[in-house]
Amino acid sequence: MSQTPSPDHHIPARDEHIQTSWSRDHDPIRTVESGDVVRFDCRDATNGRLDADSTAEDVAALAGTLPGHALTGPVDVADARPGDVLAVDLLSFDHEGIGFSYFYGGDEGTGLLPEEFPDPGLHVWDLDGDVGHFVNGIEVPLAPFPGNLGVAPADGGEHSTTPPRRVGGNLDVKHLTAGSTLYLPVEVAGARFSIGDCHGAQGDGEVCVTGIEAPMTVTARLRLVSGMDIEQPQFETGGPFSATDGGRVYATTGISDDLMDASKKAIRHMISHLHRTRGLTRSEAYLLCSAIVDLKINEVVDAPNWVVSAYLPQSIFPE
Repeated sequence: MSQTPSPDHHIPARDEHIQTSWSRDHDPIRTVESGDVVRFDCRDATNGRLDADSTAEDVAALAGTLPGHALTGPVDVADARPGDVLAVDLLSFDHEGIGFSYFYGGDEGTGLLPEEFPDPGLHVWDLDGDVGHFVNGIEVPLAPFPGNLGVAPADGGEHSTTPPRRVGGNLDVKHLTAGSTLYLPVEVAGARFSIGDCHGAQGDGEVCVTGIEAPMTVTARLRLVSGMDIEQPQFETGGPFSATDGGRVYATTGISDDLMDASKKAIRHMISHLHRTRGLTRSEAYLLCSAIVDLKINEVVDAPNWVVSAYLPQSIFPE
């Protein structure tokens, strides 16, 4: 990959540069020209509430107290108008050596399997270069990306950062790595772009409700694209599409007449597999699934049942 160009702008993660909702009424903190390179300092999704000494009890204390993801922005792009398309060229990511995977207690109703995990769980990751260290010698390859990025919606008022929407937001597309381009339909003048919720890695599905959440710096080029008309986000990427690079995977299937139920079954079976064969606790297995296991829809045409499988790369385990 070519060297990242020097930024035209640097947006530090100071309090006045952080928003926890989407709104067309948030005042822009900077106006840039189309084609400018911007360096965004991004806090983790908890806005710095966790650290290296945090425990599952600290996760319990987070429940219901976070107003939204901590996003850096908004940044206006000069001459952006409703109906335009904003291209976000993701150029580079720099983590700070630490990350967090966690899930809330089952009463919160979050994640894919809240009914099976009544108590919260947490793993604090040591991020070392391109690797994240888990338990039992397990090493997860890092492929950083921003989980939450987008432009302001046209509808008035403040909007939650939790759901994805047609102007971006909490997309959690793990393939938006360095070298990728995300295209966003603009709904308000200036576009009002914000970014955050960076992940060191994530499995497709983010099943426990978090990937490897990490404070990070993102360098991106913001540019307006002429002659393009899209209704929802689109993107170009070179991946990586798998943590295996063509290596072996172990997969568990979920078969049901409902895709959500099939997804739950596939992850339940994978948790049992990791517990039985790798000596992980069920909580550890759930956290690992969220960080590295990919859910894939294998078929949706053979009624009445559909197939979803959970893919686990074998390369993450010690020899």
